[in-house]
Order: sequence, then C-alpha cells, then structure tokens
Amino acid sequence: MHIPDGFLSTEVWLIMWALAVAVLGYAIWKTNERLGEKHVPMLGVLAAFIFAAQMLNTPVAGGTSGHMLGGVLAAVILGPFSASIIMATVFIVQGVFFQDGGITTLGANIFNMGLIGTVGGYYIYYTIKNIVKGDSGRFPAIAVAAWLAVVLASAATSIEIAASGIIPIGVVLPAMVSIHMIIGLIEAAVSVVVVAFILKTRPDLLELQKI
Repeated sequence: MHIPDGFLSTEVWLIMWALAVAVLGYAIWKTNERLGEKHVPMLGVLAAFIFAAQMLNTPVAGGTSGHMLGGVLAAVILGPFSASIIMATVFIVQGVFFQDGGITTLGANIFNMGLIGTVGGYYIYYTIKNIVKGDSGRFPAIAVAAWLAVVLASAATSIEIAASGIIPIGVVLPAMVSIHMIIGLIEAAVSVVVVAFILKTRPDLLELQKI
C-alpha cells in the first residue's frame, strides 16, 4: 500500500503532507500529556512488531503494494494517538532506509495507513465495543475495525493516485481494495489473537490505550 515517488501529483502530495503533519502534531501533543515510563517499552515493542509484519509485501497493480498494517492492534493497546506516532515512525524508517514507499509521498502513506488506518480504525473499534459490552464485544470490534482500517486505507490510496492522474479510479480502486479485503481478514485474525494473548497474560497492558 506504500505509494512510491512519482505516483502522486505535486498538489496531492503537498496536501497529504500538510494533513499528516497537522494530525501528527496533535498526536504528539496528546501523547506527551500522558506518556509515562510504563508506556515507552511498549512503544518500542509494537513498533518492532509492526515493522516486521509490514515488510511482507504483496505486489498490486501499477507498482503499489499490499501488506498488513497493525494500526488497530497498536491503538487497542496504546490508544489512537500513541499508535499513530508508532505507525509514522515505521513508515519513515521504511521509506528512508528501505525505499518502501517514496519520500514525496511519505505524507500520504502516513495519512492513509498511520492515521486513517489507526485513528479511524480505533474509533470504529471503540464504537462497536461500546455497543456490545464485555469481551464478547471486544473481539468482534477488533476484527471489524482491523479489516475496515485496511480497506479504508487502500481506498484512500487509490483515490489519491487517481486524483493525480496516474491510474484511472476504475482500475486502481478495484485492484487495491480487492486485495486488501483479503489482507484485512488476515490482519483481523492476527489482531484478535494478539489481544486475546495479552488479555490472558498481561491484561493490565490494555489499560495503556487511555493515552
């Protein structure tokens, strides 16, 4: 899902950079308000796990790629704003050191996967969890949110590429969304399994999402 350099027009990637910087600035401010010593190790552990999971890429039409995100999983544990910082950090490292996604398009990649797929995914989870109480609601909420986060991020990526005049929306949207509907199922399953394991071993870690 990483967009390479050259796939977005100057106008589109500048807008996406502005949006990403604005939301990340707010996320950093909110995180700094509540960040404690207990949270720092978890930030590093989740960043490493998500980085490794995202390195498994599936080629998609026109040079883009599909892969797991991990944003909802991070948000369920640490909250949406801390999780968005983790995701942005992962994308910066991937783009700068591994050429996974472009530099000009980094703002778009952060916005699509790290903000739509994380902040948006978290509030989908939060809404469903509040409707269906208890663990019986927690796991379906995680699964639905993780799946939707991947699909929505892929749709946003498609719209930006089409708006740049690179690939017609009728080609890129079906190609991106269809493969990510499948990837989303894997992401949903992994997210549920990881959270279930945490609930059995360290349920206190799920309280960190208040950040």
